[in-house]
Amino acid sequence: MRALVTGCAGFIGSHLCERLLAQGHEVVGVDAFTDYYPRARKDANLNVLREAPRFLLREADLAVADLAPLLAGIDVVFHQAAQPGVRASWGSAFDTYARNNVVATQRLLEAVKGRPLKKFVYASSSSVYGDAESFPTPETALPRPVSPYGVTKLSGEQLVYLYWRNYGLPTLALRYFTVYGPRQRPDMAFHRFIRSALAERPIQVYGDGEQTRDFTFVSDAVAANVTAAASSAAGVAVNIGGGSRVCLNQVIRVLEALLRRRIGVTHVAPQRGDVRHTSADIRLAAEVLDYAPTVDLEAGLAAEVEWLASHNPPEG
Repeated sequence: MRALVTGCAGFIGSHLCERLLAQGHEVVGVDAFTDYYPRARKDANLNVLREAPRFLLREADLAVADLAPLLAGIDVVFHQAAQPGVRASWGSAFDTYARNNVVATQRLLEAVKGRPLKKFVYASSSSVYGDAESFPTPETALPRPVSPYGVTKLSGEQLVYLYWRNYGLPTLALRYFTVYGPRQRPDMAFHRFIRSALAERPIQVYGDGEQTRDFTFVSDAVAANVTAAASSAAGVAVNIGGGSRVCLNQVIRVLEALLRRRIGVTHVAPQRGDVRHTSADIRLAAEVLDYAPTVDLEAGLAAEVEWLASHNPPEG
């Protein structure tokens, strides 16, 4: 197939492009190279891709660009591009989140409407649930995001659904639960923890560390995208989780075992928009995508530790 991957220079997008190329597909990657974190890090994510003969990179802003040339001959769209970050989405920054997460998604959907597309896979987030009422949380739970970021991701989901409902566009939304691994964004907890621990600096934890997350290794998230492209399911949102609910204090203990050293911890106030717990009910993913996470937390953390230790990306 010929695939379009938006956000191709990002954490998940770059891994997805590499997987698609390894499977023999053609990939058109598009990225706006926004300044949420330094461009040098995103360029580094593209090192392998730039050498691939079946990869074509296009720099474009989906909110304003002419999208027709990007979509020529495309069979599947993997819409990974977004303005990330729960904590940064408040106040005047919301304009950027609405533009990059809602307007850009609507324009892309409008551009593919009526094309012979096999699948439109949308990268959503567990942030749409907010403080869920039950764990593990099924897709039938009422979405109640508690951050502006979560609001924009849910808006994107609703757009994806209505283009399926009204135009028959074969869409599928994947609700990622805290994806981690090599190339993880520098603002995310595991990256910050490991970076500080490697430098023998204390790590900063928001709150008491007893908050839990369902951590998903990046290769599992990528596998979900690949199977979603071939799935007959459409018009639904599907949880993509790592299969276990772990508190941050337990993560720190695993890191101490991997690094064979004690890690100092500084606790600071919880942040607005951070939920207390997340846990994915992945039964629907198993049913419609044959999804089952394959990388446990210890192995996944070891891979991220090795990558950060060997690559030493710039701060920021």
